[in-house]
Amino acid sequence: MSTPKKDLPAETPGYIRQKDLASLLDITTRWAQELTRRGILKKYRTPAGDRYQVVKSVKAYVKFLTDQAVERERQAAASPWDETKAKAEADLAESKAAVAKLHVKELRAKYHDAALVEAFTEDLIQTITEKLNALPRLLAADLSIIRTAPEASIRIEAECHRILEELAAYKYDPEKYRERVQDREGWRADFDQEDDE
Repeated sequence: MSTPKKDLPAETPGYIRQKDLASLLDITTRWAQELTRRGILKKYRTPAGDRYQVVKSVKAYVKFLTDQAVERERQAAASPWDETKAKAEADLAESKAAVAKLHVKELRAKYHDAALVEAFTEDLIQTITEKLNALPRLLAADLSIIRTAPEASIRIEAECHRILEELAAYKYDPEKYRERVQDREGWRADFDQEDDE
């Protein structure tokens, strides 16, 4: 029986479940469990249960991959016949580490995914469009009683300035960006499902 949403403790920012960490690192949940068993990844107690601290976990995994790549290169130097395979594995490990670093930068809002920037831009354009489309309705009554073109011009200009001032208040919010990243990656807590750890 699932617990109602309001009775569950809130997720702690910066901490994620094992399956979400596995998704972030592009590994299986079983491999995440093995890395935890080996002490490479560490779990922490949070009000919502055992969770992984995102930044520490990604750094630990990148170090693990780097150490593996160094070890493979050392072994490849010892046995030259396997050098090509070792280099390919090292390149793969470095690529995964680079992807993991980009995910951390994105979570810290230092790197922005083009699709999310486009979505935010579309939101702003939609807001501008809505405000401009409302302009005739806002001014219709006022303009019907104005008798001269200069008075009408002043009234229209005043309303345009009011709209521009509202739009000037539109600011970048890194927290909203983080929320969209979490939504895209499926990291938001799904309180209706039990944790599968």
